[in-house]
Amino acid sequence: MRVRPLLAALALAGAALTAAPATASAAQASAVAPLATKITHSQATSMFSSAGVTWSSSGGCSNRNVPTCTSFDQLNLATAQGAQTLRRASGCALNITGGTETGHASGTYSHWNGYKLDFALNSCVNSYVTNNFAFIGYRGDGAAQYQSGSGNIYAREGNHWDVTYYNCGGC
Repeated sequence: MRVRPLLAALALAGAALTAAPATASAAQASAVAPLATKITHSQATSMFSSAGVTWSSSGGCSNRNVPTCTSFDQLNLATAQGAQTLRRASGCALNITGGTETGHASGTYSHWNGYKLDFALNSCVNSYVTNNFAFIGYRGDGAAQYQSGSGNIYAREGNHWDVTYYNCGGC
């Protein structure tokens, strides 16, 4: 299989997708979910490796159906590109601790549906998000939320950033 031509085709297809606008309310965003180009775990890990993004799993596995694994199966292409954008823009070490595996909250813009990634906290990422993105309030669970200029939402949960990617973040 030729991965580079496939990734290039996926990138072109992803660029043509319509994403939820940054100004949409949560109700509007959940009412109209954009179609998304899905990628495999292998494609995602190749993209992450090329950008210097690492990932880890508490279970040491990548099975989408096991909650202690970290899987990227059925990840949205724009979500993977968003992680690459964050890594390149921030210059920070970036470690993904949660992907599309079962065990996360449900919803249209969920981990399972390929819109979210969890990133380990570190002082560089924490500073980058809080200094460059707009604080938009607290989620119902108390997580502080920050919105990037492109509309993606970064929620600081207890031991990680829970990031919702509506688009690739300016890739």
